[in-house]
Amino acid sequence: MTAPTPNPRVTLALVVLVALLIGANFTALKFALDHTTPLLLAGLRTVVGGTFLLGFVTLVRGERIPTDRAMLGKIFVVSLAITTISSGLLVFGVSRVSAGVASLLSSTMPLFTALLVLLLMGTRPTRLGGLGLVVGFFGTAVLAWPSLSGETTAVGIVALAVSALAWAFGTVFMQWRDFSDVSPVMIVAVQLPMSAAVLIPIALIVEGVDDTDWSMGLFVPLAYAAIPANAVTFALMATIVKRAAATQAAATAYLIPISGVFFGWLIRDERLGTAELVGGVLVVAGVYLLVTANARAKMAASKP
Repeated sequence: MTAPTPNPRVTLALVVLVALLIGANFTALKFALDHTTPLLLAGLRTVVGGTFLLGFVTLVRGERIPTDRAMLGKIFVVSLAITTISSGLLVFGVSRVSAGVASLLSSTMPLFTALLVLLLMGTRPTRLGGLGLVVGFFGTAVLAWPSLSGETTAVGIVALAVSALAWAFGTVFMQWRDFSDVSPVMIVAVQLPMSAAVLIPIALIVEGVDDTDWSMGLFVPLAYAAIPANAVTFALMATIVKRAAATQAAATAYLIPISGVFFGWLIRDERLGTAELVGGVLVVAGVYLLVTANARAKMAASKP
């Protein structure tokens, strides 16, 4: 029996939903940071999101947690890169810059991914992809320019750039190694508790809990950042990869920063300066060119 063709409108709706959920995450983190410290927030996010996702993947999907040491070791590397280092630096960076700027800088992840694939795996981008890299990284430089005049914090910008680089490394590592025995949702469900085991002790030693207000002001944005913007979106993205054409799936990469800027403006009344606006447009344009080139290459490779 032939599998039913996915409804393109439903697929597009899922793409937009993921972009909106992740885009609002940066604003939610800003509210949560009004009540706690960055590393502790990053750790709490992995605890809540990991507990939810483990329950979902084992009880609802009926999957078994992997016990193979080699697989767990590979998942730990991904965990260290994406949900420990990248997530910790992301929250730290959000504490230093606006939600809109944070979302734009985080969106450079596909650019770093293409660069690492080139440097580590020797896979050259197409001309269109190469143009996207140049435009995107130039936009990143323009976006970071206001930090030199005190409009944003240079430390936060560096943290967000390294966060995107760590996320990209974890993504490339998953291309290097064979993860086919474990579903994408299970990989995330396992890596989140691994990250919690690293982030929580470090946060307690470095930051403590004296500056944390255990109130609804913390719990509400934390719950959003951990479940809808983290656990749920990973499950939805796995669905999109199965349902969507390459160009549709890639659309999330450049819709997320637009969504992040929108929610920063709508909820926290944030405004982008001229340099930040120009740099942000260039970053989104660069990512658009890159993911479009990658999608075209995948479509061409899939044709007989």
